[in-house]
Amino acid sequence: MKQLSQVYLILLLLAALPGCSSMRYYTQAISGHVSLMMRSEPVENVLQHSDTPPELSRALSSAQSARTFAEQTLRLPVDGAFSSFVALEHPWVVVNLVAAPEFSLTPKQWCYPFVGCQAYRGYFDLAMAKEAQRHFTNQGYDTFIGAVTAYSTLGWFDDLLHTGFTHLSEDRMIALMFHELAHRVVYLNGDTAFNESFATAVELEGLRLWLEREGSPEAFERALLRLEHRNRTLELVGDTSETLRRLYAQQNELDRIQLRQRKQKTLDDLASQYEALAARYPEPGPLGSAPVQLNNAKLALFQQYNQHVPAFRQLLKESDFDFERFYETVSRLSDQPETERKDTLNALSERFHEHF
Repeated sequence: MKQLSQVYLILLLLAALPGCSSMRYYTQAISGHVSLMMRSEPVENVLQHSDTPPELSRALSSAQSARTFAEQTLRLPVDGAFSSFVALEHPWVVVNLVAAPEFSLTPKQWCYPFVGCQAYRGYFDLAMAKEAQRHFTNQGYDTFIGAVTAYSTLGWFDDLLHTGFTHLSEDRMIALMFHELAHRVVYLNGDTAFNESFATAVELEGLRLWLEREGSPEAFERALLRLEHRNRTLELVGDTSETLRRLYAQQNELDRIQLRQRKQKTLDDLASQYEALAARYPEPGPLGSAPVQLNNAKLALFQQYNQHVPAFRQLLKESDFDFERFYETVSRLSDQPETERKDTLNALSERFHEHF
């Protein structure tokens, strides 16, 4: 009856939302989630089916081991998360729309009941996402639609395993599970960079510990290469973002043609640098396979997910890798005023040195 009661709660949340456009958006979001829930099946049942493919059985078994590890070692609030499975028609579960002004790296914020504001809007309906994208593009925004392999309900409901997870390599699947579970620990309304950077830090450190326990040197080396690629990309994006911010600060001095030309050259230079960097690694990087097309929206999304990762990893190190102590410190940090919180995170980032 738990799943059915969750459906009723979702419908009650929908009934409380005002406005026709809001109702249309939330209807597709809620109906999409309800559909996944109603089609899902307990993992233990899927494992018992004689027609379950062996590769799916292996992935689901690994996921269940990772749930136990997350609860016992990473001290994450697992509860009923990832205990049910649903097959998807495509490798993504939702798509996110990001929109940023033509001459700004600050993305538009969308605000939602109960979870506050975020720098993206998620859609189960790709056609609706593209419709919204056209609306913002026509208004002069830079836009980006990205496929999302998983999302968190922040503990309101039991998050599901699905083929978006199980089609990944084992280490990527488990890292993603740790990331989504971390959102249940601390979630700061209106600060996407804080939330996603924290979850990414838990994902990275959790995966490191998991692979050490499993004795998987090859997977560990792949994880290290991905992390190195992410860090080098973050440096490139950070440098480019500073260049763009200085350029955008000249909006009252330069005409729009000059701004657009300089903006495009800066983005093209970053794309070339990223392509050269990507050639050194065996897997596609965090901005996708080269060549890439970049704009304010894509850079803003990447920085939202990675901006404070070094700070949170440093904080975990200073907590002696005691995850409960780490979560308590992060919770206190989330209560600080925004300026003080960012100063603390910047100071932590400056102290960080890779320990792998």
